[in-house]
Amino acid sequence: MVAATALSLYRLLGYAAGPIVRGHLRRRAAGGREDPDRIGERLGRAQIERPVGTLVWVHGASVGESLSALPLIERIRRDWPSLQVLVTTGTVTSARLMKDRLPDGVLHQYIPVDLPGAVGRFFDHWKPTLGLVIESELWPNLLSQAKARDISLVLVNGRMSATSFAGWRRFRPLAARLLSSFDLVLAQSEEDQVRFEDLGARNVCCRGNLKFAAAPLSVETDQLHGLQGALGERPCWLATSTHPGEEEIIARVHAELAPKHRGLLTIIAPRHPNRGRDITARLRTTGHSVARRGAGELPTDATDIYVADTIGELGLWYRLCEIVLVGGSLVPKGGQNALEPARLGCAIICGAHMSNFRRIADSMANAGAMRRVTDEAALTATVAELLGNAAAREALAASAAAFAAAEAGVLDEIVAALIPHLDRAVQSGNVSG
Repeated sequence: MVAATALSLYRLLGYAAGPIVRGHLRRRAAGGREDPDRIGERLGRAQIERPVGTLVWVHGASVGESLSALPLIERIRRDWPSLQVLVTTGTVTSARLMKDRLPDGVLHQYIPVDLPGAVGRFFDHWKPTLGLVIESELWPNLLSQAKARDISLVLVNGRMSATSFAGWRRFRPLAARLLSSFDLVLAQSEEDQVRFEDLGARNVCCRGNLKFAAAPLSVETDQLHGLQGALGERPCWLATSTHPGEEEIIARVHAELAPKHRGLLTIIAPRHPNRGRDITARLRTTGHSVARRGAGELPTDATDIYVADTIGELGLWYRLCEIVLVGGSLVPKGGQNALEPARLGCAIICGAHMSNFRRIADSMANAGAMRRVTDEAALTATVAELLGNAAAREALAASAAAFAAAEAGVLDEIVAALIPHLDRAVQSGNVSG
């Protein structure tokens, strides 16, 4: 009764909030955080026709979730070719990446905001038979309408952080009601499994972390060769997916190391590329010579720091730089995925703040596949050691690559758990178009 009342109130607030949300979307579009040409999709208005046939809907909120879903999507297309696949994401960056990386025939739309009308229009148009929700999206209107329409849902690679768990426990009846929308919850760890079960989820199991199944990031060969030619034999290191507050630390580390490592180039790939112009301006005020890829600039012999503010090129930077700092970990942002550089044989460093990837970070550190640093001085010392000691650098990189390779079988485990659901989708014969 408590959960039903809360959901009813949430829906009523959703109807009332429609004008406010539409205004918010327009402001976000003006600031580059929404796609102005596709903003209708955020309100449930599709811009493309639904294909004829049974449709499986895969949702990954942002870049990390959508990228981790790619191997699963490819397997579905290979083993269940009669199924149509729609992928939804919620960010501009993830949409751009999906445009380049989705298999042929797989469609992409933005996920609607969680307003009753927007969600209803989305489901009216697409009519999915099965929904695979990646990681941790528990939107009340989305889940309750899916359940009301008899759409089978599976939470794949389910993650429940300690913070989210503590929050949902205060509203356990509502959490249980929302989680009951899922026919199956595939938790990414035993710890996540316990948390989902505590909140009332049913049919929960752990088959491993889908992030381990991703293929190495791709690269455009001509871009790689061009930058290799521009860099020559210069030593370089990369700070990837950085957040505000980290670039200044990285610049100070560069200033400390540059006199001891002739020609050192530091590459910064910000988590949000639209910050590239601001990062460049700020670092130039500290006396550094900075070039910006987003402006079409290449690093010259005089460049100290190269700001790689482009989308979809991490595979390029990981191949250029043997030493990689995982960003979001020097400041309390929860870190980023260290498996991507691990697959490409990088020597990886992270800071103290890896809460969003704690289990992966702990496992990698314990396996000698990643170095942890606690402060700026430790970061400076670690980068200096890896720049100057090829044996240490190569050993750390080899351990990272071995760690990533050892977990690659997780996709088979997850697909095995999904076989009954995918087979039922095929047998349902939903041919709405």
